[in-house]
Amino acid sequence: MQDDLRKLPEFIALSHRVGNVLRANIAFAIGTKAVFMVLTFTGHASLWLAILADMGASLVVVFNGLRLLRAPGERDKVQ
Repeated sequence: MQDDLRKLPEFIALSHRVGNVLRANIAFAIGTKAVFMVLTFTGHASLWLAILADMGASLVVVFNGLRLLRAPGERDKVQ
C-alpha cells in the first residue's frame, strides 16, 4: 500500500479476498489430511500415497493463492 488513502477501499476488498482464499486453503489442506488419515487407519492408503496427496494438496493451495494476483473483476478469459 502506498501513502494514498484513496486506495484504502481497494486494500479492504483485497483483505476480504485474501481471508476467503486463506479459509478455503486451510479447509482443503486439513480435509485432505483427514481423509488420508482415515484411509490409512482402514488400510486403504500407504505412506507414499499420503505423501503424494500432500504434495498435490500443496500445489492446489499455492495455485489457489495465485488467483489473488488477478484483478478483482477479471474472470478466466480463454480465447
